[in-house]
Amino acid sequence: MKNQATVQQQPATSTGSPLVQVSGALTAIIIFILLAAWVAKRFGFTPKTGSSKEMKVSASCSVGPRERVVIVDVADARLVLGVTSGQITHLHTLPAAPVVEAVSPAAPADFRELMKHSLMKNLLKRNGKD
Repeated sequence: MKNQATVQQQPATSTGSPLVQVSGALTAIIIFILLAAWVAKRFGFTPKTGSSKEMKVSASCSVGPRERVVIVDVADARLVLGVTSGQITHLHTLPAAPVVEAVSPAAPADFRELMKHSLMKNLLKRNGKD
């Protein structure tokens, strides 16, 4: 009796090198994060930033490398504040700024009228020099 052991090789089921697997997983994670951020921004899950109607910085002046004096318009007053990297100090309160009504701009001058005026001015100037 001969006992022969036959060795059968299993087919290799290689899915790729480990470097390709890791970089593929990282790419998928980054794409997922970007997609989640886009969805959050698109549907308004992020906090709104922007100017407030109740409070507006109307002027600012630097008085040092990290110090500023700012004028903040609030509902019924203007606050003069000293701002440093560590604190904000109230310096003075001014009365509310007057409301400036929008003035409609004057109608633009007609080109023909402007040209006529310019030609007449040049003609008068030339006649005076002769």
